[in-house]
Amino acid sequence: MTFPTIQLPSRPLMVQQGTIVTQRAVYFSAPVILVLIAFMLIWETPGILRDWTISQNPLTLDSGDIRDGKCTTRKGFFTTCSAHMNYSYNGQDYSKDAEVMFVDIHAGDYETNLVISRDHPDLATLSLGLDMLWNRIITLAVFVAILGWACLAMMYQVLRVWRVRGQLSQPDQLVPVPVEITAFDGRGKRLSVTYTDKISGRKTGRAAYTHFEPGQQPLLVGEKGKKAIGLAVWHGNSALPILLDNQLDRIDLSAQERSTILASLAADLAYAGIRPTLVPQRKRGLNLKRGLATFFLPLVLIIVAVFGYWLWYVTSADSQFNSPGMDINNMMPASLNRWGCDQLKSRFGDQRAPFGCTASDYTSWK
Repeated sequence: MTFPTIQLPSRPLMVQQGTIVTQRAVYFSAPVILVLIAFMLIWETPGILRDWTISQNPLTLDSGDIRDGKCTTRKGFFTTCSAHMNYSYNGQDYSKDAEVMFVDIHAGDYETNLVISRDHPDLATLSLGLDMLWNRIITLAVFVAILGWACLAMMYQVLRVWRVRGQLSQPDQLVPVPVEITAFDGRGKRLSVTYTDKISGRKTGRAAYTHFEPGQQPLLVGEKGKKAIGLAVWHGNSALPILLDNQLDRIDLSAQERSTILASLAADLAYAGIRPTLVPQRKRGLNLKRGLATFFLPLVLIIVAVFGYWLWYVTSADSQFNSPGMDINNMMPASLNRWGCDQLKSRFGDQRAPFGCTASDYTSWK
């Protein structure tokens, strides 16, 4: 589908500074995400490193005293367990606290023991923390990866806008292109517009953001579906197109050039039977489908990857004692866990059962 366009002078032209900006929310969101990442690392990493050290040479103390033990499940599968531990080893008394967070859909109580490191007896934890060690590592890594990816994407967006704004300081050839306007926000004195390059020959799919001063409107040249189509220009090799205003004040043109171009465009619009509607000075909202897809796509990919790894573990792994596989199998719903244990038992039934498939003696198959 083609839309009416404009014919600009062939000489390099300047574009008004400040015509492309970064949404304010990005400047606030990126630091908040960085704080969340730092908080999670500071909160979880010491406990994981402690339990990793203990797992290298663990010793279960039957005489240890575990007090104030409790587990709390949030959002249906995020479980946090904590306890206070008192124990003696080689004539030395110790008092320690342990807290572990993992992902599990287990219903009911957890059984746990006090475990210390033979090499470093001052390090103590719950056996539950060791059983869920890989679970905890994967959970932390996934959260940090998702939040880190979101933060990097925001920072990249800011740097890209800064680079484009730097390029606008010099005149260059301008190439008109239609763009899809995805959101309007008329709150306050200025009109804010979000638009995406989905129609031009480049079709980068990149979203850009701009402001229009009071009385200004974007240059609209039609509609596609329920989306308004605006006219923008590529400034040389810039990474983002610049949305034009309906009076072409954003381009450094003479009064005669501006009048001629607008008259020609008005004739083209009339010939095509297009009557561009002024942008309403109100918020039309964000693209809900795109927002949901951006949020859930990484989560779906992670779930698929975890489920695929679990299938490989229960059907093809060389050993039943694969740490990530045991943790994932233990997190599965009862029916899937039972099926997975049956697959493992068919191949390793003459050996000791792995975590997640043990009976009450923690050795034989359930």
